[in-house]
Amino acid sequence: MDKSQTVSQFMQQGRDRLDPSLTNPNWLVLRERSRIFRRWSAQLKSAELKVLDVGGRIQPYRPLIADRTRQYVALDLRSTLLVDVMARAEYLPFSEDQFDLVICTQMLEYVAEPSLVMAEIFRVLKPGGNLWLSVPSAAPDPGEELWRFLPSALRALLAAFRRVDILPEGGSVAGLFRTMNVCFEIFMRYPSTKLMYRYSLCPLINGMGALLEKASGGRNQQFAVNYSVLAQK
Repeated sequence: MDKSQTVSQFMQQGRDRLDPSLTNPNWLVLRERSRIFRRWSAQLKSAELKVLDVGGRIQPYRPLIADRTRQYVALDLRSTLLVDVMARAEYLPFSEDQFDLVICTQMLEYVAEPSLVMAEIFRVLKPGGNLWLSVPSAAPDPGEELWRFLPSALRALLAAFRRVDILPEGGSVAGLFRTMNVCFEIFMRYPSTKLMYRYSLCPLINGMGALLEKASGGRNQQFAVNYSVLAQK
């Protein structure tokens, strides 16, 4: 188990994704994902949800459904203080039709066979249950990720689901400015220069990207860098 961090530190990482700071290079994408997930959480009808978080090391979106959750199970390959079950997502250790909601954010790109993960999630969802998925479509290579996903690929992966809604986490303008911010931070070689960048140029790029995205109305989505997906069994 990773004991180098406390529960409060993991929870803070989650809050930083749910309510990102303007100093975060991924702010444009994260804030849009939060908006989308908040909207989906408001549409949930049950007040006694049984939830599975696949890749649930820090559980950033758990607070959105905290008052409607009967059971929350976090699964991950790596054990942390918030993980309940250590297992591979390709072989979920649960019987069929167990969960009302499965959350899987920013982990599918690390899996060698994403189709197996989607098949397992479909299996453990109850009929009528929902999947909240978030995946990247464009990003610098961090060295460990295997995939990027476009809407056509997502529809193929989720073909078994009766309903699939795919939403960009920002349009092309937001994608451009988010990519600029991430790439500029990569060029900062030292922690001190990264910190200086985050509190100087980074918020300016985020703010400009938000203004221009709003002005464009998000109509162009050819360079959406991340997608949120709602799939219903």
